Amino acid sequence: MIRLSDLLGEAVAAIAERPLRTALTSLGTVLGIASLVATIGISRTAGAQIVSRFDALAATYVVAEPRSNGFSPEAPRASTIPWDAQARIERLNGVIAAGTLSDVTVNNALVRAVAVRDPLDQTEFQKSIKAASPDLFLAVKTRLSTGRVFDRIMDDAAAPVAVIGRAIAEDLGINRVDQRPTLFIGDRPFEVIGIIADVAREPDLLDAVIIPNQTAAKFYRLGAPGSVRIDTNIGAARLIARQTPLALDPVDPTRIQITADGEFTNVRNAVQSDLNSLFLALGLLILAVGAVGIANITLVSVIERTPEIGLRRSLGASRRHIAAQFLTESALTGFIGGTIGATLGTITIIAVAAAREWTPVLPPTLPAIAAVGGAAIGLVAGLLPARRATKLQPIDALR
Repeated sequence: MIRLSDLLGEAVAAIAERPLRTALTSLGTVLGIASLVATIGISRTAGAQIVSRFDALAATYVVAEPRSNGFSPEAPRASTIPWDAQARIERLNGVIAAGTLSDVTVNNALVRAVAVRDPLDQTEFQKSIKAASPDLFLAVKTRLSTGRVFDRIMDDAAAPVAVIGRAIAEDLGINRVDQRPTLFIGDRPFEVIGIIADVAREPDLLDAVIIPNQTAAKFYRLGAPGSVRIDTNIGAARLIARQTPLALDPVDPTRIQITADGEFTNVRNAVQSDLNSLFLALGLLILAVGAVGIANITLVSVIERTPEIGLRRSLGASRRHIAAQFLTESALTGFIGGTIGATLGTITIIAVAAAREWTPVLPPTLPAIAAVGGAAIGLVAGLLPARRATKLQPIDALR
């Protein structure tokens, strides 16, 4: 019976005898394991950054809306949010900014940037029209590419002004506001005073026309604000969520529905889970390619070492001994490749995190599991070549 030490000795000797072939054989495992470790680590690291940023936004964001009537979620009660909701909420301790946001019904009026309609040219667009109080842009963390947002004076005067998202600006061909460009909602003109470049919350605003509350009330009969968006200090969101219904509707606070950071947790977890699944699938695919590489080169090794196999068989080695020899060699090759790949993958994670100024996140047991996984891959990849080696007859092999 052949001893384990003898198998390991022969495997090490065979690997050391052909260093170039060993390097090429283990290259697939090195790349596969390195890719797997790197993708898992980078996905965890990137996911942690996304989640932390998501938490930083969600944990300081509160949304107040009229509660539905209980019969159909699509049929809310008449809005009970007052026009001075912004002022009421901003008096609460812990609130950084608050603003109202409403959908405006314009009876399917199209948005265009020219005064005269051209039926032969697509110059009119069906866009979302929204009304807001001045501090909404602070509450949803809006960044303008040019211009400014409307203020309380414009709101009180029901001024025909608008702030537009970058998507609408591109459609209408508006890229600057210093020449006081005008857009038309139906036949009603509005002066564009600002263009939104980015918004951390409420991404729908990038494809919307936002006008002041009182302008919407005057021209489109907006009866009351549709919702309140609140930006709070870190740690104050839950307290503000409890105080907001009473501040908005002291008579019946239950008519106000609050969405706070707790409701965003499921979305955050889903984002992280999707990222992990995607990168894990990519890593496993690359690893499978590495296993095929080991199997191919090990099979070539069996063919080239046919005389050696015949000599061993003629000297008394059994088929089991031959199979054990090749399986040990392939497993050891996979282990070496897995160890090198785990090291390279870890270095890649640290390098990427350092370049992006992120904190690297890597399960502490992953490198060890990756090395053992490399050995397992090598073992599995060597099954077919080992089986072929055992079927060789000694007399045929010696020929």
